[in-house]
Amino acid sequence: LVPDIRELIEVDDVMEDDSLRFGPNGGLVFCMEYFANNFNWLEESLGHVEDDYILFDCPGQIELYTHLPVMKQLVEQLQQWEFRVCGVFLVDSQFMVESFKFISGILAALSAMISLEIPQINIMTKMDLLSKKAKKEIEKYLDPDMYSMIEDSTNILKSKMFKKLTKSICGLIDDYGMVRFLPFDRSDEESMNIVLQHIDFTIQYGEDLEFKEPKEYEEDKSALVDEYFQDHEDE
Repeated sequence: LVPDIRELIEVDDVMEDDSLRFGPNGGLVFCMEYFANNFNWLEESLGHVEDDYILFDCPGQIELYTHLPVMKQLVEQLQQWEFRVCGVFLVDSQFMVESFKFISGILAALSAMISLEIPQINIMTKMDLLSKKAKKEIEKYLDPDMYSMIEDSTNILKSKMFKKLTKSICGLIDDYGMVRFLPFDRSDEESMNIVLQHIDFTIQYGEDLEFKEPKEYEEDKSALVDEYFQDHEDE
């Protein structure tokens, strides 16, 4: 059976409690902190999990990964239980079709990566919902040239201070190659397999089986991205 945190605590119950009087965000934080204080419930719910592949569907509120310790505590607890942990950061592709939004998405992914201190795969989701024009536009964001993006972004900015800040952020991302995205299209089996391969490789799932590297390491990543978009050009 799959553990459901609602068996432990529910946001609606917290919000309806007259002694707490929390709104949606405060209620969520309270629930997550309550969860962190009751990891014994999670351990009992997971039971014997040798060689099992477990997905944790986490809340999307970014504050849980930036300035609250709850998710970090969960990661550390799982590692103490000898789990191999990998973060999968999902960003809606429909949000990422402009330079400023893309940079914002990268910063959010980078913030979570730094906070959790675990290997992280960054996924651009809902590629199947993009129009043909948007797919062509978003292609450059999957393996971005941040220095070209600087020019796209800073031309709009009037403030010299923000231009300088944007250049510094883009330069840091480009120089260290910290964040890259994989496309996820649920209508394309190959796209799903590529994502799964990267996650399996990161946690070395099934390491006692024949070793196989993900496609990105077998072929040039730009060629992989080109292949995906060529397959969808006529859609």
